[in-house]
Amino acid sequence: MDILSPSLEDYLEEIYRFSLNNDVVRVSDIASCLDVTLPSVNSAIRKLSEKEYLIYKKYRELVLTEKGRRVGKFLVERNRMLQNFLKAINSQCDVKAEAEAMEHYLSLPTIRAIENLLDFLESNKECRKKFMKHCQYRNEKGLGLVNGYGE
Repeated sequence: MDILSPSLEDYLEEIYRFSLNNDVVRVSDIASCLDVTLPSVNSAIRKLSEKEYLIYKKYRELVLTEKGRRVGKFLVERNRMLQNFLKAINSQCDVKAEAEAMEHYLSLPTIRAIENLLDFLESNKECRKKFMKHCQYRNEKGLGLVNGYGE
């Protein structure tokens, strides 16, 4: 199996996401989306092309292969699901940034378990309400892990 580094996953995810709404995907578009330099994008694209996730000819648009579309779709869905999870547990964080940090380090079995929990909470709205009430109670009582860093 060909596992991508977190960085290459980020590039492929953005290329896939960008391709959903645009007919043409250019290196400059991805550099702008990810706020990185053109040489960084070119390096990533070269690696993704070598691994057959996309087809790229210099100074032309990027075209995802079937493999690239399949993995790109998985990466986008994984990110969306993790953002939904953070919202469901009422995490008081930057949801987008937190999901981005989580997505590269959780195993597929853990992600599937989170997906199962989300499905359960969606199917059992009363459980979600009880959970939210429990969170509010703990917050009001000042219960929970205290930040040892003192922030």
